[in-house]
Amino acid sequence: MKHELIEKNIGLLAVLTAVAISFGGLVEIVPLMNDKAATTVQPGLPLRTALEVAGRDIYIREGCYGCHSQMIRSLAEEVLRYGPASQAGESVWDHPFQWGSKRTGPDLARVGVRYSDEWHRIHLNNPRDVVAESNMPGYPWLAKQGFEPGEVPAMMRALKTVGVPFDDAAIAQADADVAGKTKTEALVAFLQSLKFHQPPAAAATNPEAAK
Repeated sequence: MKHELIEKNIGLLAVLTAVAISFGGLVEIVPLMNDKAATTVQPGLPLRTALEVAGRDIYIREGCYGCHSQMIRSLAEEVLRYGPASQAGESVWDHPFQWGSKRTGPDLARVGVRYSDEWHRIHLNNPRDVVAESNMPGYPWLAKQGFEPGEVPAMMRALKTVGVPFDDAAIAQADADVAGKTKTEALVAFLQSLKFHQPPAAAATNPEAAK
């Protein structure tokens, strides 16, 4: 049998496995390289503030993406639960992007329209204070930590090198913008920025949906 020949020949099996993986990767990657929707910023998408940039760095550092995706699929039940389906143009400035499929906790792509700042602060300190059945760990130490001078400007300069259009004035202002702020406040600011941003024309005709 042909499959027995392959299974018993380690070298041949390795080569054919590599070919199969490479072909699968090309099928997924090449179309995206030629799809402008994956590289064109969605109209109406604002640049993140210095505090939001700092919060996103904390989100990644603490591994929040390990339990939360930021990718609402176009399935009816997902749209009903979370909001409008995620679009590639929303993540052009995200490095690394936070799509994915792991959901120990809920998707966070539209979490910015659901809760108050105070709710988020309580939740981050001890999730069970607001969601009794939560298995999420608390992050109380973030409320005691601030930012060192130059820390956030360095984050913004790094993002600028990969295409995020921060101007020099915004980078220079970053230290002042986060002065006196805790890392909890930064993380809350980032979470509150996760929402559906309508193109300006659509927002003007439907102001309630833009909130």
